Amino acid sequence: MELIRGLHNIRDKHKGCVLTIGKFDGVHLGHQAVLRSLIEKARAMQLPATVMVFEPQPEEVFSPEHAPARISRLRDKYEQLRLLGVDRLLCIRFDRAFSQMSACYFIEELLVRQLGIRFLVVGDDFRFGKARLGDFTMLQEEGRRCDFDVVSTRSFRLEDCRISSTEVRSALALSEFSRVEAMLGRPFSISGKVVHGDKKGRTLGFPTANVLLNRCKAPLAGVFAVRVNLNGQTYDGVANIGNRPTVNGQRSQLEVHVFEFTGALYGKRIEVVPVAKIRNEMKFASLEALQQQIRQDADKARELLLA
Repeated sequence: MELIRGLHNIRDKHKGCVLTIGKFDGVHLGHQAVLRSLIEKARAMQLPATVMVFEPQPEEVFSPEHAPARISRLRDKYEQLRLLGVDRLLCIRFDRAFSQMSACYFIEELLVRQLGIRFLVVGDDFRFGKARLGDFTMLQEEGRRCDFDVVSTRSFRLEDCRISSTEVRSALALSEFSRVEAMLGRPFSISGKVVHGDKKGRTLGFPTANVLLNRCKAPLAGVFAVRVNLNGQTYDGVANIGNRPTVNGQRSQLEVHVFEFTGALYGKRIEVVPVAKIRNEMKFASLEALQQQIRQDADKARELLLA
C-alpha cells in the first residue's frame, strides 16, 4: 500500500480514485465493512481504493485536553488498512493553517483537481473547511456538478453493526479486552520500538522495555498482565502504562517486564497485548515499597496468564 504524506506529495499519477475520509481509529469491524465495500467499488471502477486521514486529529489541535483517547496510531492504521487491501493512504497534516482552507477549495482543488475522485464515501455528519461550513449536502451538490458520486458510510456498513470507536474506547477503559477483541476483530495491542529509559526497573530487579505511546491521550492506564510478541515468539509479562508517579515521570509510556527473557531489546519493535488489569497506577512512598508491589504484580500477572 502506498503512503502519501502531505499535500505536497500528491502527484499527477494519484489523480483518479475511489476515496473515503475519516479517522478510522482502531479500524474496527464497522470500519472494515465500509472499507471492504469501498475496495469492491474501486475494483469495479478499476481505480485505486484510497483512504484520507488527518494527523494529528482536529480535536488534538484545537482542544487536546478534551481529545478522545487514541486507539491506534498512524502506523497501526497503515498496517490494518494494508491487510484489508487498501491501495493508498493519504495522510494530511492537520494544523491551524489547513483548518482555514475553505470548503469549496477543499472540494474543487484537493478532491477534484488533485485527486480526481470518482466516488466518495463519508459519514453523513462529516464537516470540513473553514468554520466547518462544508457538509454532506454540499458534497452531494458538488458531486453532481463535478461528476463524482457521494454516498454515506451508513449505506456501506453492515446492517446489524453497532460498533463505534467510542464503544471500543469505553471497553478499553473498563479493561474488557474480550469485548474489545470482538469489536476490533483482533486483540488490542500497543506496539512500538523499545527506547532507553532511566534504568530504574533494572535497579529494582525488574528490567523493563520502554515504549513511548506517542498519543495525545492513551486509551488505558494502570498495571496489566500482558503477552509480548517479539520476532515471531510470544512471552508473558507485566506492564505499567502511565506516567510513573513514584519516580516523577514526565511522559506517558509503556514499561513492560518480560518474563523469561534475558536478551537486549533496545531498538527492537515489540507488540504488547494486555490480557487483564491488575491495578491502577499509584504513587508509592519509596522505591522499596514500589519494588515490593512490582513483585506482587508479577506474581499476579503469572497467575492471570495461566488461567
